[in-house]
Amino acid sequence: MVEIKDTYIEVNQHLVDGCRKNKRSAQIRIYELYYKAMYNTSLRILNNREEAEDIMQEAFLDAFKKIDLYKGTGNFGAWLKRIVVNKSIDHLRTKKETLSLEEEIIAAEDVEDTSLEDETYVNNTFTRMEEIRNALENLPNHHKIVVSLYLLEGYDHKEIAQILNISYNNARARYFRAKKELLKEIIKSGEAYLKSLTN
Repeated sequence: MVEIKDTYIEVNQHLVDGCRKNKRSAQIRIYELYYKAMYNTSLRILNNREEAEDIMQEAFLDAFKKIDLYKGTGNFGAWLKRIVVNKSIDHLRTKKETLSLEEEIIAAEDVEDTSLEDETYVNNTFTRMEEIRNALENLPNHHKIVVSLYLLEGYDHKEIAQILNISYNNARARYFRAKKELLKEIIKSGEAYLKSLTN
């Protein structure tokens, strides 16, 4: 019996190939396809429209220069988004904002300090993405980044640990802490639907 392995096929591979040949038309089309999503990704991290626009533009320039690093084994958009995320975080670091990325001593209860009831409450709350985005604006950067990467960008704890250059347990602990702070911000907003969830 012959085992057939699934092979990922990038739908825009012809455009990627064009970019490898420095074809301007292919670069423009890639930009048109991805710029909005990449801008929104940067904006969620930076919370500044002008800075997000600049980072997004820089990310595309970097991507076109480093296009040969994309091996076609996964989604091109995901590869491009990783560049945007890294550049956005690097930008925050250069601004010397409160972004503590050093290793911390994590107590076990910090990692697992979320009850099933709280999880249900959080998951219900997270169906209202607009409230989350608004609440994120009030969080410090080290909380905002972790929540954004996990909830809005779809990275798992292992990937977040790699992006932030921290341990897996540290990434999980930071997410749980940030999630609690996010809930506090949402509750502060006094939305009627939150009150109904506690009844």
